[in-house]
Amino acid sequence: MAESKTLLSELKAVVGDTYVVHTPEDLIVYEYDGSVDKATPAAVVIPNSTEEVSRVVKIARRYDEPIVARGAGTGLSGGAIAELGGVVISLTRMTNILEIDVENQLAVVEPGLVNIELTEAASKHGLYYAPDPSSQRACTIGGNVAENSGGPHCLAYGVTTNHILGLEVVLADGSVQWLGGKTRESPGYDLRGIMVGSEGTLAIVTKVVVRLLREPEAVKTLLAVFRELDHASAAVSGIIGAGIVPAALEMMDDLCIKAAEASVHAGYPENAGAVLLVEVDGLKESVEEEAADIELVCNEFDPMEIRTATDPAERERLWAGRKGVLGALGRLAPNYYLVDGTVPRTQLVEILAKIRRISQRTGFPIANLLHAGDGNLHPSVLFDERKPGDTEMALEIGGEILKLCVEAGGVLSGEHGIGLEKQEYMPIMFSEDDLDAMARLKPAFATDDALNPAKIFPTGATCGDVKMANAIAKAGPGAWI
Repeated sequence: MAESKTLLSELKAVVGDTYVVHTPEDLIVYEYDGSVDKATPAAVVIPNSTEEVSRVVKIARRYDEPIVARGAGTGLSGGAIAELGGVVISLTRMTNILEIDVENQLAVVEPGLVNIELTEAASKHGLYYAPDPSSQRACTIGGNVAENSGGPHCLAYGVTTNHILGLEVVLADGSVQWLGGKTRESPGYDLRGIMVGSEGTLAIVTKVVVRLLREPEAVKTLLAVFRELDHASAAVSGIIGAGIVPAALEMMDDLCIKAAEASVHAGYPENAGAVLLVEVDGLKESVEEEAADIELVCNEFDPMEIRTATDPAERERLWAGRKGVLGALGRLAPNYYLVDGTVPRTQLVEILAKIRRISQRTGFPIANLLHAGDGNLHPSVLFDERKPGDTEMALEIGGEILKLCVEAGGVLSGEHGIGLEKQEYMPIMFSEDDLDAMARLKPAFATDDALNPAKIFPTGATCGDVKMANAIAKAGPGAWI
């Protein structure tokens, strides 16, 4: 107890009493993120600068406390959960845009900056930041870097890693380093690329240099409405198969439509089996031509109707429905468990049919929301955590869907990361040698498992029929937990 009081005292000396959270009633706010997992940290520290982050890390290390970096808490894989307790470093006070370089089309920002606020600031210069997760109005740039987040418009423009030029990071010993910088290319190993998507297990990001894009001359959004989910899925493959790569290609099934309409009133027909939301941008002439080609393809798959929106207000309304649908699922059930697997686009019809059969067999509704253009599934298992066994069953269904994705030639995560949610499924995708090679990266950064421990890698328990004992023996137990 005395040691705990001394730790808190030292942390308060760095950031001030107000910015150290430690009472049980206040810590509840930090015991969960957007996933279904929960764990309570010993303390939460909210620093305001790189220097303060460095000092907090050094203090926590002296007390041998695990350290978890946290942004807005919108993550969906348990990445911000303090599974082993310890100190959570919340970066939500570090929200400054330090520089917008219009000529070189880049910005330097702090990790707590909310994603959409970057584009709002850049738009004054005719620029924007392309990665746009559905939680864009809440999620932070630092969290996006940690998870290598995607978003609807990443089909054409790439995910977070394609838009990060450099990172300032605090390592596990409290030292501060720059990885990459303001130039497009840097010599030597791509440590910036290694850091993006490492889920806070290698370092804590304190500054980010992002690439900005010019706003397109023209934008057009199409809403294609289908009676059957299978028809919408086939239309996705048809569009990409025709050599068309739109800026965004999203799909929602009937449950998503029902929830979104009740909440946002986006104008989706509630009697539809699925809708595609397709956006094209670029030069005016090419946008018109591409939109016409997409309409021709969609018409081959028996659509109920196809609408076109060019007015900004109408386009915003259609996208509000898409980006608000996850929150709207609360109208259908108290809880949802969102799965984040990716499959080849040609497998969409088959995999969605199998998910539908899982729903019918188990009696749990599953709402399907997809970044359809790149095959990124977001099936949401609807359940009620107050009912005994419901949470466990939802997790079991999620695992079954993830196995389907890998068996179809896909991957465990498209953008949400592994975190706690999928760590025990890693062996169905990676061999022991694969996992051994990845596990050796953490010791190379001398983390000593202090940063976001118990994430990504299996804990050593049996996963299905795959045992990790050999790989753990080679890499050492410290590399895994």
